[in-house]
Amino acid sequence: LAQKYDPQKEAELRTWIESVTGKEIGPDFQKGLKDGVILCELMNKLQPNSVRKINRSAQNWHQLENLSNFIKAMASYGMNPVDLFEANDLFESGNLTQVQVSLLALAGMAKTKGLQSGVDIGVKYSEKQQRNFDEAKMKAGQCVIGLQMGTNKCASQSGMTAYGTRRHLYDPKNQILPPMDHSTISLQMGTNKCA
Repeated sequence: LAQKYDPQKEAELRTWIESVTGKEIGPDFQKGLKDGVILCELMNKLQPNSVRKINRSAQNWHQLENLSNFIKAMASYGMNPVDLFEANDLFESGNLTQVQVSLLALAGMAKTKGLQSGVDIGVKYSEKQQRNFDEAKMKAGQCVIGLQMGTNKCASQSGMTAYGTRRHLYDPKNQILPPMDHSTISLQMGTNKCA
C-alpha cells in the first residue's frame, strides 16, 4: 500500500486544504492532519456546521473523536462509503494511501458541488441524467433486436461454397485438371526456416 502513495498528490492535497481552510498543515502531512482539527475545519468550510465540536486537546481520544466526526461529516456530505478512510488509517499511519484516496474523492465532491478553491484537484463527479420515455417509445424499443444478437450487414458467405457441397479440384465445365507441381512441398508438411 505504501508503494501506491503518491507524493505529488500529497502536495496537491496540501495546497488544496491550505487554500480552503487558510491553515498551514506543517512539514509532515500525516502529523499535521493527525489531530483532526484542520480536517474538521475543512469540512466546516465545505458544509457549514457539519462538525459542531472540534477538540483542540492533545489527548489521543480527543484526536480520534475529531477524526471520527470528520469521517461522519464526509459521509453526510455525500461521499461514497468505499471512499472513506478509518480513523486509525491516519492516526496510526496504518493506510495513508486510503487517506489520500478519501481526500481526493472529497476534493472531487467539493468540485462537483461548486466549490471554487483556485486549486484544480479531484475528479468532478458526473451528474445524474434521468431520462423519461413515454409508453409508445418503450414499446417501440422492445421490437428492436440489439446488435449483441448479431447482424447480417457485415461480412457474409455470399459467393462461397455452401455447406455440404463439394469443392472440385478441377474445372467441372471443361473437365480439365490443373497442372500438378510435385517439386515444392507445402508448409503444411513442416519447415526448417524457423527457430
